[in-house]
Amino acid sequence: MRLVLVSGLSGSGKSIAIAVLEDAGYYCIDNLPLSLLVAVADHLAAQGMERVAIAVDARSGGDMDLFPEILESLRARNLDVRVIFLEAKNLTLVKRFSETRRRHPLSGESVSLAEAIETERELLAHIAPLAHRIDTSDLSPNALRLWIKELVLKDRARITLLFESFGFKHGIPLDADLVFDVRCLPNPHYIAELRPLTGCDRPVCEYIEASPDAMAMLAEIRGFVENWLPCFIRDHRAYLTVAIGCTGGRHRSVYFVEQLAAAFRAREQVLVRHRELAGE
Repeated sequence: MRLVLVSGLSGSGKSIAIAVLEDAGYYCIDNLPLSLLVAVADHLAAQGMERVAIAVDARSGGDMDLFPEILESLRARNLDVRVIFLEAKNLTLVKRFSETRRRHPLSGESVSLAEAIETERELLAHIAPLAHRIDTSDLSPNALRLWIKELVLKDRARITLLFESFGFKHGIPLDADLVFDVRCLPNPHYIAELRPLTGCDRPVCEYIEASPDAMAMLAEIRGFVENWLPCFIRDHRAYLTVAIGCTGGRHRSVYFVEQLAAAFRAREQVLVRHRELAGE
């Protein structure tokens, strides 16, 4: 049985993820108490279910400490288990709850929204390191739906290399495993005819490729990932997220991500994300 566990912070997009998985043919259960997870998984496997998605979150309370142990128990049953963890910056979550006027599940008369978010982040701290993390702070719902679809289509037996571009002025992605800074390179933003373009456009590519420093940095980042990827594979990692950042996340970082993805695509599973272009 293929089992996808969806967790994360309230307001980060778990409902969207579950809806996408349901549309993809998964039997979905929302807000299952963690203490029932193994029993429910056993039951569904015995019923012949092939694809199941279960959302678990902080409403399970102190049980969340048991998540690593429960995950090992599920994998010991030869289930094909994948964990997706959605998160977002505190300011983003506060804004989302304020706009929707929803109540945070951990808030109350004596607990403010900001305090509830921090408490929830602490309760889920055991899950995030074991999951593929997605920072939804700057994502539109449509972009998140697309990213979830891409994830569930990948071969679970192989590591997936995820290259992500971003702009430092919008913050470093929470889901990054490796972060490289290319802000020291010549910036196409200051060339009037290049400013409205992105790192996917040929004129921007040619501008960056004319810089020896850019080509040297690209080669070194590629070499670093090539040299250390076997170590991540030996550590049984399902995903490795390599984030490349420039100032605005539209030119240099996008170019680097596209080039790195092309270099590794022939031999590895590769996903590409351009965070600052996701809404375009």
